Amino acid sequence: MFFTFFFVGNTDKNGYNNVAKGELTVRTSASTINLCNLPPWVIASPHFNGNPQPIEIQGVRRAHRFFFSKVAKMDSIDDRARAFRDYMDVAFQLHQWQQQESPLSRKSLRNSYVRYLRGWMFDADSVEGAALKGWVESRIGIPPTFHKGPIEDVHSEAYATYLADRMRGTARTSAINAQFDLLYEFIQSELRRREPGTLLHTLYRGVHDFEEHRILQRTGRRTCLVRLNNLNSFTTDFERAFEFGTKILEVRIPYCKILFRADLLPGPILKGEEEAMVIGGDFDVVVRTH
Repeated sequence: MFFTFFFVGNTDKNGYNNVAKGELTVRTSASTINLCNLPPWVIASPHFNGNPQPIEIQGVRRAHRFFFSKVAKMDSIDDRARAFRDYMDVAFQLHQWQQQESPLSRKSLRNSYVRYLRGWMFDADSVEGAALKGWVESRIGIPPTFHKGPIEDVHSEAYATYLADRMRGTARTSAINAQFDLLYEFIQSELRRREPGTLLHTLYRGVHDFEEHRILQRTGRRTCLVRLNNLNSFTTDFERAFEFGTKILEVRIPYCKILFRADLLPGPILKGEEEAMVIGGDFDVVVRTH
């Protein structure tokens, strides 16, 4: 598997250079290909993260247009969430796992998207976490920067470890990336419906250090430009973020970069942490300690 990374001009060790008119250009760690409507390096850029546009995974809404047409007529979020779960069961035959003849076939259907969301909650460096990071890399075109250790490039040992976990994770379930596709598009439709016209929302992430994230530029005493991993856990609750670190990253997150938010799919999945799963890139961040 080969990936090409995008570079602009001559960059320094932090991925920056001065170009025409004195503008600062950011080198993004992104593939040249993806499966959505915008180029990977655009989606990963700080400009996009401050001025977002809708992201659409190619063909998903069209393939499931009857489902989206049906839920658009429902006024209750509980009804829409129930319709989503029922549709996932039918579309991917998840409810038929007990009818399969072999243990592997039963496990393949039983390990649905729910298993992966829960696996992410317990350990983002698990095989479930690698599968989710792999979805971001294949669909959005942003590779991970951390999985059980910092990933410097695609030739590193850490990247090989991530690929092995990713393959093990995706092999556990039938059509898991297609399930993530539909999950993303459903969450996006819920965000547009519940908060129309809103493009950005402040979220929080607790960290002890910046091992998982790379500081690209310090822009102030408490502000910096940070390269987030390609998938990250954030919370809507500032105080709860302190349970996960001594420093809090306060970030304005585009709604189009939210893969999952617990309150948009009522049920037991990740509910206790008010968690949002955020697609990464280069973000302007405020670092808070209180």
